[in-house]
Amino acid sequence: MTISFTVLSAMEVKTNFFLEVGVLLLLLIQCVLAQQVSFKSAVERSALLHLRSSLGLRSRDWPIKPDPCRSWRGVQCENGYVVGINISGLKRTRNGRLNPRFNVDSLVNLTLLSSFNASGFSLPGPIPDWLGNQLPALRVLDLRSCSVFGSIPGSLGNLSRLNFLYLSGNSLSGKIPATLGELKELSILDLSHNSLTGPIPNSFSSLGNLTSLNISSNFLSEQIPSGLRSLSSLRFLNLSDNNLMGFIAGELGNLGRLVELDLGNNSLSGSLPVELRGLRNLEKLVISENGLEGELSDGLFSSLDQLQVVDLTGNKFVGALPVILLTRPHLRLLDLSRNNFMGFWPSFGSNGNTSDAAFNFSNNMLYGDLNSSFGKFHSIDLSSNYFQGKVADGNGKNVTLERNCLQAVPNQRTLGDCRIFYAERGLSFDNFGALEPTQPPLSEPKEKSSKRWIFILVGIFGGLGFIVILVIVLVLIVSRCDKGIANQRGTANVGPVPEGDSTPPPEDSTIVSGVGDSFTYEQLLHATGNFNGTNLIKNGHSGDLFKGTLDGGTTVVVKKVSLHSFKKESYMLELDLFGKVSHARLIPLLGQCLEHETEKLLVYKYMVYGDLASSFYRVTDLEDDSLQSLDWITRLKIAIGAAEGLSYLHHECNPPLVHRDVQASSILLDDKFEVRLGSLSEVLVQEGDGHQNVLTRLLRRQTSDASSSGLSTTTCAYDVYCFGKVLLELVTGKLGISKLDDATTREWLEHTLPYISIYDKEMVTKIVDPSLIIDEDLLEEVWAVAIVAKSCLNPKPAKRPPMKYILRALENPFKVVREESFSSARLRTTSSRRSWSTAFFGSWRQNSSEGGTVAGHTNREGISGLKQSGRVGSHGSGGIEHSSSNKRLSSEIFPEPVEMQDMERQDVH
Repeated sequence: MTISFTVLSAMEVKTNFFLEVGVLLLLLIQCVLAQQVSFKSAVERSALLHLRSSLGLRSRDWPIKPDPCRSWRGVQCENGYVVGINISGLKRTRNGRLNPRFNVDSLVNLTLLSSFNASGFSLPGPIPDWLGNQLPALRVLDLRSCSVFGSIPGSLGNLSRLNFLYLSGNSLSGKIPATLGELKELSILDLSHNSLTGPIPNSFSSLGNLTSLNISSNFLSEQIPSGLRSLSSLRFLNLSDNNLMGFIAGELGNLGRLVELDLGNNSLSGSLPVELRGLRNLEKLVISENGLEGELSDGLFSSLDQLQVVDLTGNKFVGALPVILLTRPHLRLLDLSRNNFMGFWPSFGSNGNTSDAAFNFSNNMLYGDLNSSFGKFHSIDLSSNYFQGKVADGNGKNVTLERNCLQAVPNQRTLGDCRIFYAERGLSFDNFGALEPTQPPLSEPKEKSSKRWIFILVGIFGGLGFIVILVIVLVLIVSRCDKGIANQRGTANVGPVPEGDSTPPPEDSTIVSGVGDSFTYEQLLHATGNFNGTNLIKNGHSGDLFKGTLDGGTTVVVKKVSLHSFKKESYMLELDLFGKVSHARLIPLLGQCLEHETEKLLVYKYMVYGDLASSFYRVTDLEDDSLQSLDWITRLKIAIGAAEGLSYLHHECNPPLVHRDVQASSILLDDKFEVRLGSLSEVLVQEGDGHQNVLTRLLRRQTSDASSSGLSTTTCAYDVYCFGKVLLELVTGKLGISKLDDATTREWLEHTLPYISIYDKEMVTKIVDPSLIIDEDLLEEVWAVAIVAKSCLNPKPAKRPPMKYILRALENPFKVVREESFSSARLRTTSSRRSWSTAFFGSWRQNSSEGGTVAGHTNREGISGLKQSGRVGSHGSGGIEHSSSNKRLSSEIFPEPVEMQDMERQDVH
C-alpha cells in the first residue's frame, strides 16, 4: 500500500507539471499575439517616432519604449494599425515651442489613418499638397486654430471618404478650391475666420450630405450661389462677416432642415424673400448689417414657430413692426434696431411666451403713446424713437426709453425735434404735457406771468454769459502754459500718457501671468547680455527694447519695463490685451517674466526687418552706402497688412479697440515683409462704446488724451487719421510724417494734399516718390492710394472712412479710380465723381453729430450682444434719425464732400 501510494503521487506531480507548463506556454503565446495585434507595422512605428520628433512632443505623452497603440496619448489603433491621431491639447518640449512648424510628412506612412486632429496645436506653415493624395482613408481633418497660412490645396478634394473638415481660425488666403465640391461624404465644412477671397464655389451644390457650412469672417465676394438650395441636409449655414453682394435667393427656403441661418455683416440688398417661410425648423435668423429694404410681411414669419433668435439690425426695413414676430412662442431675442420702421407701438396682447425675451427696437421712427406694460419682458430697448405721452412703468430696469418725446422720462429729444417730426406727418403732439403758447394760464395773471418769465430769462442768460467768459479765460491760461509741449504722443522717447483718475488695471499679476511662456529673470538677463547697450533697439514710450538670443538660438525682443520709470499699467494692460485678443497682424507675445520686483519683462517675436521707419530705405552698395527704397508692391503689401490689423481692432473686437499709436515705427516687418502691429501698450477701448448691462469691456477704460486738432485719441477715427499719414509716407517717400503732429507736419500736409485730386492723375506726380513713376498702371495705383490717404486725413472725423472700407480700397486700388462698368481703364468723369465711391465702398451709417462716433462703425445697440463673430459693440442710443439723411450722408463720406472737391479744383487750376 505504501509503494502504490508513492507511485500515484509521482504521477500526479508529473501531470501537474505538464499542466503548469502548458498554461505558461499559452500565456506566452497570448502575450506574443497581443503584442503583434497591438502594433503590427515597424514602418508605422518609425513614422510615429518621426512625427514625435518633428512636432516636438513631450516624452510623457509619447514615450519611446512602450507600445504606441497602448500608451501614447491620442494614438488610436485597430488590428495593430494606427487609425487615429489626436495631438490637440498636447504640449511641446521647449525646443518644440521655439520652432513650431507644419511638418507632418510622416503621416504618409499611416495608410489606414482615418482621423487627424490638431485643433489648437500650432502648426505654422501651408497645408502640404500631398495631404489630399496620400491619406485615402481620412475621414476627419481638424486643423482649427493651428496658425496655418497659405492657400487651401485643391488636392483635398481627393479625400473621397472625408466627413469632417475643420480649417477655421487660421490665416488661409486665396480662393476656395472648387474641388472641395467633390467631397460627397462631407458632413461638416468649417472655413471660418480666415482671409479667403473670391466667390463661394458653385460646386458646393454637390455636397448632398453636408449638415453644417461655416465660411464666416472671410473676404468672400459676389453673390450667394443658388446651388446651395440643393443642400437638403443642411442644418447650419453661416456666411456672415464677408462682402457677399446681391439678393437673398428665395430658393434658400427649400432648406427645410435648416436650424441656423447667419448672413450678417455683408453687402446684401433687396427685400427679405417670403419664400424663407419654408424654413419651419429655423431657430436662429441673423441678417444684420446689410442693405436689405422693404417691409417685413407677417406671412414670412407665420410658419416659423421655432424661432428663438432674430437679428435684423442695421438694415433699411420700413413700414410697421411685424407684430407676428413678437408672438413667436420660443422667442428669446429680437433685434430690429437701426432700421426705418415707422408707426404706432403695436398692441400684441399676451400672445407668445415673452417673459424671458429681450427686444431691441431702438433707432427707428416709431411714435405715438406707449400704453402697454413692459413688466413681462426680460428687457426692451425703445430708445431713439419718437414715442410721446406718459409711461406708467417706463422707469424700470428692463426698459430703455432715452431719446424719445416722453413726459417725465430723462434724456429725451428736444421739443423742436419732436414738434418737427410730428408736424411733418400731420400728427398731433402732446408738447411734453406743457400748455400751448396760445392757451391762457390756469391761475396766474398774464402780466405777472410775463414779468416772471423775463426775470427767469435774464437770470439764465446772465449765468450762461458768466460761464462762457470764465471758460474762455481758463482756456487761454491753460493753452499758454501748455504751448509747445502738448500732443507729443508718438515720438520716440515720450513717457506714458497721463491717466488721471482712470480705473487701474488688475492688481493681481497672476491674472495676466499666463500669457505666453514664463521665463526666469536670469534667462532673459543672459539672453540680452545683461541688457547690454549694444543690444538696445530703442527706448520705447512704454519700455526699453533689447534684442536677445535664447538658449535654443531663437532671436527675440525683450521689453524691459522699469517701474521706476514707467507705470505699472504700461505692461499690465498689454498683457491683459494679449490674453483676450489674437490676430496674425499683431506682434506675437512669446512670454513674460514678472518675478522681479521693479523690472517687468515682456518677450516678443523678433522681426527681421524691424519697423517700417527703419526698413524703408536699405543699403544696396556697401562701398558707397547707396540707399534703395522699398518697391511699390512691397509698400502696398505693408499698407494692406497694417490695415488688416487695424480693421481687426476696430471691427472684429467687441467693443472696438483703438491702437492710438499708428505710425511707421509701430508697423513691424518680418523676413517676408509681413506686417505685425506693435506698440500695443497704448490700446484702449473706443470712447463711448459701452452700453449698460450688455457689453463687457475687453480692457478697463481709461481717460484719454487729445490730439492737437482736439479729437480724442480713443476713437477709431483717430487711428484712421494716423494711418492716412502712414499712407502718405508710402506714397511720397517722406518719412517722419506719421511720427509727428507738430506745426511743421501740418504745414506740409496743407501744402501736399491739394495735389491729390480725383479729377487729375498727373497732379499727384508732383508729390509722389520719383522711384514710383515707372509706368501708367503703377502710377494709377499710387494715385488711388493717395486718394485713400487724403480721405483718411479729412479734417472732420465723421467724414473719414471706416478701416474695413479702407482695407477694401487698398486691396482693389484700381476700383477707386476706374469705371467699374467698363472693361477699359477709362477714368470717371466729373459728372460721376460721387458714384464711384458709393459703388465700391457701399454706404454706411454715421451719427449726424460731429462729436459722435467714427463714421461707418457697425453699432450694436442694447440687447444686440448676440455673438456676431467678434463685431463691434454698442454706441448707445445715437443713430440715424431719418432715412433721407442716410442717403445724403452716404454719398458724401468718401473721399470728401463735393464742396471741398470743388474748392480743390479752383485752388489747383
